Amino acid sequence: MSAFEPSLSTSRPPLGGPSLADTLPTINFGFDELRDRMAKFTAKFDAFIEQGRKRVLEERNQFRMSVAELQEDQRMKRKDIEILQLKTNTYQQTMAKEAAETREMQSAIAELEAQRDRQQAARDALREQIAATQRDIDARLAAQRARQAELEAQARFNVPELDFWVTNLCLRIEGAGAEDRLKFVYTHLDEKNWEREAWFELCTGRRDYDVRHCRPKLEREKVEKVLERVNETRELVVLLKGMRELFVEAMRS
Repeated sequence: MSAFEPSLSTSRPPLGGPSLADTLPTINFGFDELRDRMAKFTAKFDAFIEQGRKRVLEERNQFRMSVAELQEDQRMKRKDIEILQLKTNTYQQTMAKEAAETREMQSAIAELEAQRDRQQAARDALREQIAATQRDIDARLAAQRARQAELEAQARFNVPELDFWVTNLCLRIEGAGAEDRLKFVYTHLDEKNWEREAWFELCTGRRDYDVRHCRPKLEREKVEKVLERVNETRELVVLLKGMRELFVEAMRS
């Protein structure tokens, strides 16, 4: 028998008397209150856990929303940056194009200004040339008018004499297509053909007479000698007689 097991004498109440359990004092351990308190604690703990879980879920959802919003903001920012970068590139390209066009315009303006300066210089030179030419023309006209007046004055006195030599030298006087030239045509030079003609053109535009053209062709030295005598004497008959002699000599040779 174990030491902890009561003996029969002690475990069994005496017959006919009160039991030992009835004689023990009544102890109230408060199990119901404890159970109620434990139930309330469990309810509060469950509510706390549930509230904490909800708060965590809400915070997590809020965090996720915040992260999503931040990501969206970042995406929008990146898109805005891309748009700004595109606009910047476009603006830079536009500025570069405008700068190139400005340089081209400046170059064109410089070329036009240089062309204008050249044209102005050419115009001034042309004006000066025109003025010089006009002065030369005026001088020539004045000389021609003076020479014409001299010839007219001389002609008034030499008309009878000129008619005499025209008849006797068998010549006629024609225009040579210019104001300062006269054409003298001879006939009766060739004994074999009296109708054969010879002629020369006399230039009267200068003070000294000059023979430019003649037919048939004469030696220039002989013509120069005749002109020297004419310019010394200033008598036209010397020229007419001298040229006739040269033509006769040329036809005989």
